Amino acid sequence: MSFDFHAEPSQADDFIPGAAPAAAQADSGFEKLGLAPEILKSIRHAGYPAPTDVQARAVPVALTGADLLVSSQTGSGKTAAFVWPALQRILTARLDPAKKRAKGQPSGPRVLVLAPTRELALQVSRACTQYGYGVQGLRVAHVVGGVPYHAQLKALRSPLDVLIATPGRLLDLMNTGAAVLAQVELLVLDEADRMLDMGFIDDITTIAQALPTQRQTLMFSATFAGNVGGLARELTREPQRIAVDTHTDTHTQIEQRLHWADSLHHKHALLEQLLADRAVEQAVVFTSTQRDADELAWKLGEIGHSVAALHGGMPQGRRNRVLQGLRQRQLRVLVATDVAARGIDVPTISHVINYGLPMKAEDYVHRIGRTGRAGRTGLAITLAERRDVGMIRRIERFTTQPIAAAVVPGLEPKAPPPQERPAFRPGDRRGAPPRGGGRPAGKSFGAPRGPHGSREGGHGKPAGPRRGGYSR
Repeated sequence: MSFDFHAEPSQADDFIPGAAPAAAQADSGFEKLGLAPEILKSIRHAGYPAPTDVQARAVPVALTGADLLVSSQTGSGKTAAFVWPALQRILTARLDPAKKRAKGQPSGPRVLVLAPTRELALQVSRACTQYGYGVQGLRVAHVVGGVPYHAQLKALRSPLDVLIATPGRLLDLMNTGAAVLAQVELLVLDEADRMLDMGFIDDITTIAQALPTQRQTLMFSATFAGNVGGLARELTREPQRIAVDTHTDTHTQIEQRLHWADSLHHKHALLEQLLADRAVEQAVVFTSTQRDADELAWKLGEIGHSVAALHGGMPQGRRNRVLQGLRQRQLRVLVATDVAARGIDVPTISHVINYGLPMKAEDYVHRIGRTGRAGRTGLAITLAERRDVGMIRRIERFTTQPIAAAVVPGLEPKAPPPQERPAFRPGDRRGAPPRGGGRPAGKSFGAPRGPHGSREGGHGKPAGPRRGGYSR
C-alpha cells in the first residue's frame, strides 16, 4: 500500500516511450476528448502520441456521467480510459461549493477502483499518480491484501481523492469501520471478469451496496456474458456498451509459435536454448503452479540467468521488489504463475514462454499480452507435451487462430506431431469453453487452493538466492 502525493510520473499501463515531444502533440487528438488542461498536460508529459481506440470511444461517454460497460483486452490503453474521467470528476467536484470539503478533515474517496490482483491495483495507482501530475494536491491510496494494516489505516484516516483496492482487503477495512465510502461518486471495476473468476462476486456486491446509489459506474471486462453480465445489470443503470477488442483479435504484433516436447527434460532443454538467444531482451516464463515457478527460477538461476519467481504465495513486499527489478531491468527472466498474466506492463518484455499451460484458454490471451506492448513486436512461445494436445486445441478454438508449430535446430522432437490434433477450422467452437468464461450461471468460484503442488493459491517451495546478478 502506498500513499502518493505528487510523486514523479512512473511507467504505467499506457505509457509509450519514444513519442514526440509535447510541443509536437498540439494536434494529437486528445483535445477532442474534452479533458481539462491539467490532465492534457500530464498526458503530453507521459509522451502519448494519440488516443487509443478504447480511449477515444470511452472517455467522451464517461465524461457525460453515463454508466459504461467496456469490453477491452489488456494492453489496449483501458487504464487511462477510466483514470482520465476519474481525474476530471475530481477537478469538477472541487469547483462545486456543495461538495467542498473541510480542510484537514478526514473524508472518504470520490473515486473507488476495484481490481482483482495486487499487481493490477499497484499499476492503476501509478497511472493515477502519473496522469494526476498536474492536479494540485491529488491524494491517491491503494489497499491490497498481503501487507500490514497499519499504513493502510493511516491512509484511510487522511483526506482521499482516489482509492484503489482489491475487494477482499477493502471489505475487511469496511467491516472495521476504517473505510468510509459514503462520498464515492464514481465506481470503477477493472477486469470484472477476472474478479468473478477469483470468487469476488459476493464481496463486490457487498461493497457496491455500501456506496451511494447516485453514482456513476464504469465496468471494464473482456466479456459481459454469464455472471459478469448479471453483475453489470445489478450495478449499472442504462449503461452504454463499447466493445473494442475481443479474444479473437489477431495480435498482429505478436508472433505465436508452438514447440512440441518429448518429455519434461526435453522441454527444459528447449527453454534453456530459447533463453540463450540474444534477441531475448526480457522474458516472462509462465508455469502452472507456484512450486514449478520456484523450482524453475532456481534452475535458471543456477545456470547464470538474472531471474526471479513471482506468484501469489509470496509476501507482497517481495513481489514488489521483484516487479521493481523487472522494470529496472535488473531481471532478464521472470518466472511467474498466472498472477502475472494481468497487471504487468513492461515494454521491454520481448518474449513470453508458456512452460506450463494455463488452466483456461482465455488466460493464454492475457499471458501473451505481456509482450508486444507500447508499439513493439513480441514473440509468444508455447512448449507443449503430447498430453497438452487438448488445451492447445481449446486455445486455438478460443482465439480462432492456429499456433504455428516450429522446431529448435538440434532439439527436434523425436516423436511425430500428435495426430489427434485436428486441423483448425475457423468458426468451429467444438472443444471451446462455454460462452461467458466457462463458468456455470449462478455460481462463483474462488481461486483454486491446495498443497505445495497446487495451482495459484498454494504455498510453493521457497527458493534461495539466485545467481546472475539478482538476489531474491
